[in-house]
Amino acid sequence: MSAAIKQRLKLQMFWPTFDPFLFCAFHNDRFPEGNGTLGPAASLAGRNIGQDFADINGWRMYHGSKVPGFPAHPHRGFETVTIVNEGFVDHADSMGAAGRYGQGDTQWMTAGKGVQHSEMFPLVYEDKPNPIELFQVWLNLPAKSKMVEPHFGMLWNEQTPVAKLQDNAGNATQVKIVAGAYRTPAGENILPLAPPPDSWAGDTDNEVAIWIIDLEPNAIWTLPAASRGLNRTLYFFEGKSAQMDGTDVSVQEAYVLDSSISAEIQNTGTKARFLLLQGRPINEPVQQHGPFVMNTRQELQQAFSDYQRTQFGGWPWQEHDQTHGKEQGRFAKFADGRVEAPKPS
Repeated sequence: MSAAIKQRLKLQMFWPTFDPFLFCAFHNDRFPEGNGTLGPAASLAGRNIGQDFADINGWRMYHGSKVPGFPAHPHRGFETVTIVNEGFVDHADSMGAAGRYGQGDTQWMTAGKGVQHSEMFPLVYEDKPNPIELFQVWLNLPAKSKMVEPHFGMLWNEQTPVAKLQDNAGNATQVKIVAGAYRTPAGENILPLAPPPDSWAGDTDNEVAIWIIDLEPNAIWTLPAASRGLNRTLYFFEGKSAQMDGTDVSVQEAYVLDSSISAEIQNTGTKARFLLLQGRPINEPVQQHGPFVMNTRQELQQAFSDYQRTQFGGWPWQEHDQTHGKEQGRFAKFADGRVEAPKPS
């Protein structure tokens, strides 16, 4: 077995994660055509509306009743990093921030002392299917940052750095860098877009990395070594077969790796795709109840009390499953009222 592999784990919808990461969900829904009001042009009969996770016909409504997704719900004490490879997400929150993002964009939200947000999946196309593929990663905050002000950030696909590489035979690999600098084999240091100001990822000593790696058939790529003592997990989420340092690795598995050892990956099948999550452990107690992640039970109790009392600022939107209309393109409206759209690459 590859010297880098410490453990291998099977993948389901919710992926195993390790400090400083709390959670990783992979949503891969083959939604049908839209019905004109951003919902599916299909019968919802037989679905447990409000709790539809059954994957009937290859898609789910989740907590949505008309539009799939996650209506308004609270968070405290951590960050959500939502990377949308395909499809769209409509965001709205208690700060007054909003957005429609997708097609490679990343929305990075620091919940801090408390925020409500909704995440709906608008089915904007009425003449063709509306597939969606996304990761939602929960990145913990240390005790000193649990109660910082909430922050809404957007990393547009067009501005997100991508390393485009070739092996000695000319086979291509692409590394999309959501977080964490990447040094290419030629020595180029590719820096990510800035994370939110209070993020654990904001201190480069923590070596937080979130990379999406695509290998064309037969491509060979080396995951470089990092510092010793980081938690590093590589998720093989799409493809057929590959090898790591000559050891066969399988799709729908996660590989917990020794961060101080490089690992050569060779794609031996169709296009292979991996997600890397890496970071220095925070090494603090974690007490979690649903959407609240604190250090002690008393802090959790305070979070519930604060939410019941303040609703984390209330909900300024017309609907708890707020969407942004059929014709709206990708945009971000920030809490200070600024509005931006992605710039051409």
